[in-house]
Formats: sequence, structure tokens, C-alpha cells
Amino acid sequence: MAGATTVAFWFDPTCPFTWRTSRWLVDVAPRRGLDVDWRLMSLAILNEGKEIPEQFRALMGVGRSAGLVFQAVRDEHGVAALARLYTEFGTRRHVQGADLGPDLLRASLAAAGLPEDLAVDGESRLPALAASHAAGQARVGQESGSPITAIADGPGFFGPVVVPPPEGEDGEKLFDALSLLSGVPAFSELKRSRASF
Repeated sequence: MAGATTVAFWFDPTCPFTWRTSRWLVDVAPRRGLDVDWRLMSLAILNEGKEIPEQFRALMGVGRSAGLVFQAVRDEHGVAALARLYTEFGTRRHVQGADLGPDLLRASLAAAGLPEDLAVDGESRLPALAASHAAGQARVGQESGSPITAIADGPGFFGPVVVPPPEGEDGEKLFDALSLLSGVPAFSELKRSRASF
């Protein structure tokens, strides 16, 4: 997209909050002339070696496997293919409630027009996934969860967390606000309870 503003968006595909933020970004991108650079981060890598409840430990393992598949798609087929895969995967997982696992990955790959054998790519993508994850963390400047959003050459921020994703004019206002805040070097954080929505 000539003259487009690049927005780098680091995401873990298994995170439901990240999915909502991604749909806001997809909605606002054409109206604000944005070129979204979809990048991977990993909640499994983020939580490695930490004490987390047993039920989340299993999810981290499945999430790590999904991240490796997504990284394979980005490496072999590019950012546009990664965006297609995320839409197919996210719709099945976060909208329709499909179980995490190989069947979901294979169905999402097929629907995105990608080779299903990427679902078994494995550990060879771990260095690239870890490097992408580290780049997102470095952009924020401290340990951060998913998603991370960075506009143009500005800093990375955790979030925004949106429940539900704002649409239309509200979505544009949120992007414009984030863009303005990105230009203020002294700004670092805003937060409120999700229960207030």
C-alpha cells in the first residue's frame, strides 16, 4: 500500500483478547490507510519457567504448537497468508468455540488456502518464533502480554484491550488516540478495570 502507515501487531493466536483487538485493527485499517504487519509472539515463551496453574500449562503447550505453525506460514507464505490464517483460526476458535489442537490448525490452513502439512512443521520454527517474540518485547521495553501494537516507528504498547471491538467511528477514534499517544515520548500507560464495560 503506497503511502500507508505500517502498524506492527504482535499476537498469540490463542489469546481471546488479542483476537478482539485484531478485529478492531482489521476493521479500521482500510479507513485509516494502514498496512498491518502481522507478527508472532508467544504466551508460552512469555510464561516459560513461571509458576502457572496446571490447566493453563496444557493450554500453553497447545498455544506454542499453534505459534510454530503460524510462524511457518509467515516464513514460507508471507504476511498476507498469515493474516488469512489468523482470520480462519480465530473465527473457528474465538467465535465458534472450536477446541485447540491439530484438527483446528489443519481446518484453518485449508480454509486459508495453505498446505495442511504445515500443521506438523514442528520445532524448526522455534528460533524464528522466539526472535519475533523478543522483538515485540523489546519494542515495548518490558515484559508484556499479547497483543503488542506499534504504529510506524513509535513505541510498542500492550493492547489495546477492547471488549467488544469498537467499530466504525469509535474504532477510528481509538486508532487516532493511540496514534497521538505514540507520539508523546513521556507517555507509558493507561488502564481501567474490564468490569467497567
